[in-house]
Amino acid sequence: MEGGEKTATSRYKELMALAARRSKTAPAPAETLLAWYDRHRRRLPWRALPGESADPYRVWLSEIMLQQTTVVAAGPYFLKFLQRFPDVVTLAEAPLDDVLRLWAGLGYYARARNLHACAKAVAALGGVFPDTEDGLRALPGIGPYTAAAIAAIAFNRPATIVDGNVERVITRIHAVEEELPRAKPKIRALADPLTPQDRPGDYAQAIMDLGATICTPRKPACALCPWNSDCEAHAQRIEESFPRKAAKTQKPQRHGAAFVAMRADGAILLRRRDEKGLLGGMTEIPGSPWGEKRPKADARTSAPLPGEWRTLPGTVTHVFSHFALELEVLTAQFPHKTKPPKDCWWSLEVDAEALPSVMRKVVEHARR
Repeated sequence: MEGGEKTATSRYKELMALAARRSKTAPAPAETLLAWYDRHRRRLPWRALPGESADPYRVWLSEIMLQQTTVVAAGPYFLKFLQRFPDVVTLAEAPLDDVLRLWAGLGYYARARNLHACAKAVAALGGVFPDTEDGLRALPGIGPYTAAAIAAIAFNRPATIVDGNVERVITRIHAVEEELPRAKPKIRALADPLTPQDRPGDYAQAIMDLGATICTPRKPACALCPWNSDCEAHAQRIEESFPRKAAKTQKPQRHGAAFVAMRADGAILLRRRDEKGLLGGMTEIPGSPWGEKRPKADARTSAPLPGEWRTLPGTVTHVFSHFALELEVLTAQFPHKTKPPKDCWWSLEVDAEALPSVMRKVVEHARR
């Protein structure tokens, strides 16, 4: 019995010593992820190739576009912007309307206005971006995440990035039970020690690639994940239950009317929204104020011109970040020489205007 206890104790010590030796020689999580990234990195329009230095302008432009936009959707816009504005000074010197026109369709237009303002601020610095998080955060439109991403990717600073992909990876590895968004401080605290001093820019892109291609919201490819042996959610086979999210509340519904005035030559009446507020400074189809109640029969009093307005069947719906919108669409025909009212203009090239998505829907509805 005593000899058996000694044998068991001796074996336990051997196993512990072996585990200690392995822990000293095993690669750190960042090294493991970087080795995976070197083999599987995505080719993206804004990403420097292996061995190349990242272009801060391209990194910044892509990060602004990728706010509230997918990689697939942002790619074509990025290439168009790069062709029209090859550097930050060219972008700064361009009229805001040109920037908004190219941005049309990407949504969240405050990003485009901030993009232009930021370009002007960088141009005033000699066309050179600050290379620190604090310096970047002082620029218009750049918050904590974007500053960290640019600092890491463009300047190889050991900055911790936490976007949606990173949140998903970290919550699964540590099986974080707190619900988003309450869990955000904890997620950042868990992500920060993983950020390496060596190759932080590649690490930032690697962990985003991991979330985008392997640790996906549905059916993650855990067998291919370089971190699967350290993932608590994978060990319990409950990967898809993370991150925990609070139940969604129903968005408030707003209603309004849009007036599509069409001239005999095919021109459509447009106006510009106020600079402040939702879709600030964007071109729009004239309409009534948006409110909680449906437009009444006298909604025509909001029409930009007196005319024989006809309500079209159906409605246009659009979901913004904080509310859902339903618009009735009314149309009327006007003679070729009809003058536009104050602050409005006729346009023959509506598709070339910087129309936000909801207004494009209105035009398409009217044309159908």
